[in-house]
Amino acid sequence: MNLLLIRHATAEAHGLPGGDFVRHLVEKGYEQARRVGRFLDKHDLVPDVLLTSPVIRAKETADLLAEEGCPTPITEPWLACGMRPEQALAELKAYQQFSRVALVGHEPDFSALVEHLIGASPFSIRVKKTSLISLELGRHPLLNFSIPCKFLH
Repeated sequence: MNLLLIRHATAEAHGLPGGDFVRHLVEKGYEQARRVGRFLDKHDLVPDVLLTSPVIRAKETADLLAEEGCPTPITEPWLACGMRPEQALAELKAYQQFSRVALVGHEPDFSALVEHLIGASPFSIRVKKTSLISLELGRHPLLNFSIPCKFLH
């Protein structure tokens, strides 16, 4: 399985009424998410299935990806803030029939997942907002690429 990790786009600042789970994307975030969606479409990387965290900023990111040609997002509670690598891998087994699966989620969850998969040292990977990471899952997972949003054209 080809696994695409897409960290949510830029959202409102922390500390707003309602807490972290209801922060919406800002205008920069809307453009970032659209840029990722256009990149996926242009480079034949559109996933077979798009899974998203239930947190507002991730859902908005996934919805914008869908507007650019990705499938309608499926909300998965296990992708919310605090996801553990072992949990993600167990949950992904339900999607093993798909060749390419995209996840929209959070930090530091995605860094920990990548580190776990490729055997990197803890805290050695940093996933910036709206970065696109491609991994091949299998017996020996491989990192295909990690591209920050500003380089996606």
